Amino acid sequence: MKQIFIFLILLSPVFTKAQTAEDSVKQVIDRLFTAMKNSDDSLLFTCFADSAILQTISKDKKGNTIVKQESLKDFGISISMAPKGSLDERIRYDVVKTDGPLAIAWTPYSFYYQEKFSHCGVNSFQLIKTSNGWKIQYLIDTRRRAGCE
Repeated sequence: MKQIFIFLILLSPVFTKAQTAEDSVKQVIDRLFTAMKNSDDSLLFTCFADSAILQTISKDKKGNTIVKQESLKDFGISISMAPKGSLDERIRYDVVKTDGPLAIAWTPYSFYYQEKFSHCGVNSFQLIKTSNGWKIQYLIDTRRRAGCE
């Protein structure tokens, strides 16, 4: 009986899949988009490091590339004011890489507002592993209406 028990313990890793660092990073990013869809700023704030930076790359009226920065607080306010279910950002994971406490994720997306296509682009996430788990430290994205898949 003792041998069967030991055999089952040794065999158990074959049947259980441990969560990888990449899985944990994806979980935080997925939680961000769940928070957006549910207009839940409290959940949203749990996804970010205290000193997080949020930026968007866009064009000015002359066609020059500019970078706009938004505070996490203002982002949270805009999310909380949206009607529940109106913000739907659909992403796919092209790249997720980790090295110790640092992770990156590259996620092309299509954004829908109240079920109507609004824009698409790419999110570039930089995450750090804290004592409270993975947190988004830096998020920069592109936004466009043309060239979407």
